[in-house]
Amino acid sequence: MNNDIKILIVDDEEDILEFVSYNLSKEGYEIRTANNGKEAIKIAGEFLPEIIILDIMMPNMDGIEVCTHLRENKDLINTLIVFLTARNESFTQVSAFESGGDDFITKPVKPNVLKSRVKALIRRHYKFQNQNQDKVLKFDDLMIDQEEFRVVLKDEEINLAKKEFDLLSLLVSKPGKVFKREEILSQVWGKEVIVGDRTIDVHIRKLREKIGSDFIQTYKGVGYKFRY
Repeated sequence: MNNDIKILIVDDEEDILEFVSYNLSKEGYEIRTANNGKEAIKIAGEFLPEIIILDIMMPNMDGIEVCTHLRENKDLINTLIVFLTARNESFTQVSAFESGGDDFITKPVKPNVLKSRVKALIRRHYKFQNQNQDKVLKFDDLMIDQEEFRVVLKDEEINLAKKEFDLLSLLVSKPGKVFKREEILSQVWGKEVIVGDRTIDVHIRKLREKIGSDFIQTYKGVGYKFRY
């Protein structure tokens, strides 16, 4: 399947381009690179990658601006865009997601983390979703059976309320994707149901109490994602 996946890597630092390209090429992905925003927009329009790994901080045109331009291209509507960002860079996650970004990878990039995040992104891509319809999902010591509504952690069954299970199922349906609060409310509670803004937070807190705090990550002002 990896041979069917095209990835564009965009960074103004040559060593980062080489490092990321080398590690993903070894996994069998088809790789193209760009070292500035203008070049990235041009190549993306011709290459039509499934995934774009895009540096946030670049001269002349930063990653947020590049992402906004990319999202204007209808041919790239299903392309997943993941930002590369250093820990000490100051930008708002809200702006990044509003520009059309799907996820983040933090620098310095670790090879195993990079490969794992790319695999998670692939599972989210519409092109491969029909190939990933398993009803039993396993993440380390956590097992989720979506057919029998069962959750097992370290061989111990965990009792979840219906909405807790629905919320967890939504998050694990696309590991690594940040689900915005509005999307969670719509898909778990329904558009016709009016609930308080704190409802999601309360259910997330209860989930963390039951399965541990490591699986669910908060993006303040944006939403939540399932990580593993």
